[in-house]
Amino acid sequence: MLVAVDHVQLAAPPGSEDVLRAYYADVLGMTEIPKPPVLAARGGCWFRAGVVQLHLGIEEDFRPARKAHPGLRVTDIEAYAARLAERGAPVTWDDNLPGHRRFYSEDLVGNRLEFLEPVATDASGRSE
Repeated sequence: MLVAVDHVQLAAPPGSEDVLRAYYADVLGMTEIPKPPVLAARGGCWFRAGVVQLHLGIEEDFRPARKAHPGLRVTDIEAYAARLAERGAPVTWDDNLPGHRRFYSEDLVGNRLEFLEPVATDASGRSE
């Protein structure tokens, strides 16, 4: 029986660990967590924010996915979007998911990320 998502892994090109750290730690505010030594030898890096973990693994023939992405729930989405924009990350708002505010961004190697926050609705299902 599935009980939770443990982590999401994204791919990255060889030698990109420093730019990954710049984005995931400095821009997103995540904390880098150590990889087990046998896995650390493969390169890449892992990050955590609360119970959310993102693992970035090295892929020799890396190409960022155009559609696939993790959906990351945030609080105070307007402030979080401003944080990303202030640090030079793209912020593209999308109002097509009912009951949510959301935007997309990309890390420094081109991985797509979705950030979303549920919005309060009234009895008719409309946003308040």
